[in-house]
Amino acid sequence: MTLLSVKVSTCSFDGQKPGTSGLRKNVTIFKQKNYTENFVQSILTALGTELAGSTLVVGGDGRYYLKEAVDIIIKMCAANGVAKVIVGQNGILSTPAVSCIIRKYKTTGGIILTASHNPGGPNGDFGIKFNCSNGGPAPDGVTNKIYEISMDIDEYSISPTLQVDVSKIGTTQHDVDGRKYTVEVIDSVSDYFEMTKEIFDLDAIKKLLATKKLVVLLDAMHGVVGPYVKRILCQELGMPESSAVNCTPLEDFGGHHPDPNLTYAAELVKAMQSGDYGLGAAFDGDGDRNMILGHKGFFVTPSDSLAVIAANIDCIPYFKKTGVKGFSRSMPTAGAVDRVAAKIGKEFFEVPTGWKYFGNLMDAGRLSLCGEESFGTGSDHIREKDGLWACLAWLSVLASKQQSVEEILKNHWATYGRNFFTRYDYENVESEPANKMMTNLGKLIEDASLIGRGFNHGDKAFKVAKADNFEYTDPIDGSVAKKQGIRIIFEDGSRIVFRLSGTGSSGATIRMYIDSYEADSTKHCLDAQDMLKPLVEIALQMSQLRELTGRQKPTVIT
Repeated sequence: MTLLSVKVSTCSFDGQKPGTSGLRKNVTIFKQKNYTENFVQSILTALGTELAGSTLVVGGDGRYYLKEAVDIIIKMCAANGVAKVIVGQNGILSTPAVSCIIRKYKTTGGIILTASHNPGGPNGDFGIKFNCSNGGPAPDGVTNKIYEISMDIDEYSISPTLQVDVSKIGTTQHDVDGRKYTVEVIDSVSDYFEMTKEIFDLDAIKKLLATKKLVVLLDAMHGVVGPYVKRILCQELGMPESSAVNCTPLEDFGGHHPDPNLTYAAELVKAMQSGDYGLGAAFDGDGDRNMILGHKGFFVTPSDSLAVIAANIDCIPYFKKTGVKGFSRSMPTAGAVDRVAAKIGKEFFEVPTGWKYFGNLMDAGRLSLCGEESFGTGSDHIREKDGLWACLAWLSVLASKQQSVEEILKNHWATYGRNFFTRYDYENVESEPANKMMTNLGKLIEDASLIGRGFNHGDKAFKVAKADNFEYTDPIDGSVAKKQGIRIIFEDGSRIVFRLSGTGSSGATIRMYIDSYEADSTKHCLDAQDMLKPLVEIALQMSQLRELTGRQKPTVIT
């Protein structure tokens, strides 16, 4: 039976501008009549001549409104000339898995349905982002084009009578407007699992887990990683089911905030503090972020996690096959990996926040390993950060070194020194005072008298060596990203960084980053918050954050 598509008249919506990770809004906004359809049509139209006959991957993190959005996208792809859609069973695919599938099957791209670490449920958040044919997030040129189209859109195309059951694995063929249209529903885990076999020595990890020397606790926080943990770690590597908690994806993430940090993963932190486990890991809603903990809750900062993997990269067979190219981190991330790159003679890049900036370097063959302080770590195996990959990388290091997480960190600090680091998040701040604070800081760093000025708190003194609003020129394509975060860098290398985050769905999130390097090994095991308190106070005074926003304390301290 031939199915027909129709064109539906619509009106544009304000604010459909994709951020660093797509469009994120409250569910109630996406459920407005034609809102989701408008944005999906804008993505498809932005593909231009690539659209006709294309293959797209569709999947997401299982949050509320996913099923409806998957159905809309399948019907709209059919009406817009897409030849094939590959969909995860029940619409479930982790963000790393989407990147893997795009690259494996050489598709035109993929549409990922997630608001990442933001809360879910009927009153929570939803998100849509487009990943290109390299498997990575759409670059600025593409997202700008999507936004331009969304501002002038007056109709969208859809095949309203098309029905596809995405709960059943298999391929169905459809005739839409006289064109062949294929929908393939795939196992959500299989392709990603096959990829891990090519990267890690899974037998070594399985042997480590079997010895019982290392008892692991993995918390999927009711996000998309749950099925991947159960299949790969439990079924394939022999980890007991009791070590996999919160592994059923829920539309509201069990009423919790699926963000793997010390505040929102409090359940894992408490369990690890019992001393029963040697490695703990938590993952966010869509599976691209991770938090690593050691025995009794020993916290590994994302900056240190990246540096440790870099320093022990020969423990991972993938890099023996591909060779180790450069290392990179986002600008706000502490500089721990910088010293590893310098010591082993690898190229190093400091880029703006946003995984897409790593993609160009990877595609050019100049980057192997990278990370962000926002609990994102990954490599050039795909073009997204990858939470479960990071956990398997740590298990590879532990299997090779036969040491505890804490021992590995302390040995690392003894070799490279320690970057004490913290991030203060002030979430859902009113936009006006947040913008005023950033404007005032912009004026401060433009004041030439700031350079050389001293700041004191208690017995600690700091002198400003450099201040700017970070600007990045891409070494591959020459594109320039401006105003990526205000930096105040002191003579001893310590840094204060302020950014407004683009990952929230409402208001503003102010992020304040404090990074201080310590070479003295007698101080490496001191409490990070105590070590950084003087710089934190100086940063709060310089920014007038408390006075302008009324916030006396951050929402989250990392």
